[in-house]
Amino acid sequence: MDLTLVLMLAGLGAFIGFAAGLLGIGGGMILVPFLTMLLPGVGIPRELLVHAAIATAMSTILFTSVSSVRAHHARGAIRWDIVAVMGPGLVVGGLLSGGFVFSLINDAWLSLFFGLFVIYSAFKMLKGKAPPAGRTMPGSVVTAGVGAGIGFISGFLGAGGAFMSVPFMARGNVPMHNAVATSAALGFFIAVANSVGYIYSGFQEAGDQPNMLGYIYWPALLVVASLSVLTAPLGARCAHGLPVKSLKRVFAVLLFSLGTYMLYDAFVAFFGG
Repeated sequence: MDLTLVLMLAGLGAFIGFAAGLLGIGGGMILVPFLTMLLPGVGIPRELLVHAAIATAMSTILFTSVSSVRAHHARGAIRWDIVAVMGPGLVVGGLLSGGFVFSLINDAWLSLFFGLFVIYSAFKMLKGKAPPAGRTMPGSVVTAGVGAGIGFISGFLGAGGAFMSVPFMARGNVPMHNAVATSAALGFFIAVANSVGYIYSGFQEAGDQPNMLGYIYWPALLVVASLSVLTAPLGARCAHGLPVKSLKRVFAVLLFSLGTYMLYDAFVAFFGG
C-alpha cells in the first residue's frame, strides 16, 4: 500500500473506533463503503471487491469491540445476562453465514442487500416508537434465536449487528445506553464467528490474491485496527453523556448515507458505468 492509502485507512480507523464506542457498533457498516472505494487501488478485482470489503470490515470488529467493551464495562453499562443468552446463537449464525453462504453470493447482490438493509434500519431507528412501558425482553429461547438471525445476517454486511440488536433490546425496554453498550459485546461474538468463516470460504475463492487471508485483506485490517482501538474508549465516554434522541439520530444518519452509497455501487455493478 502507498502512503496515501495508509493515511486514509488510519483516519478511517480513528473515526470508526470513535463511532464504535459512541454508538455500540463495530464500525463495519461504516467501513464497508469506504473499503469498496479504496481496495481497487491495491489490485483486488471487482468480482471479489465487496466480499473483501465486508470480510475486512468484520475482522476489524474483533479489535474495536474489545476496546469499546472495556470502556463500557468500566461504567457498568453492559447487560451481560443478555450477552450470555444471545452469544451462542450469534456464533452459530455467524459461522453458517461467513463459512458457507457468503461465498455463494456475488458482489452486486451483496451491495444491493447491504444498501437496502442499512437504509431500512435507518428509517426504523428514526421513526421507532417507544415500546409499551410494561414490555420486557422475550424469553431465552426467542432471544437466542434472534441472536442466531442477527449473526447470520451480519455476515452478509460486515457489521457487528448493532443495527439489529440495539432496536431489539430497545423494544424490550432496555435503556438506550445499556443497549448500545451491550451491542458492543455482542459484536465480538459476531466478528469471531464470521471472520473464521470468511477465512475458511475465502481460501477457496481468493486464495491466489496477494496479502489476503481468505477474503480478509490483512494490511488494511492492521492499519484500521491499530487506530480504532485507541479512539473507541473516547467514543464510549462520550456516549454516556449524550441524550438518547441524539444517539438515535447520529446512528440513523450514518446508516442512511452509507446505505445510499452501496445502492449506487450495486447499480454500477449490475448495469455498468
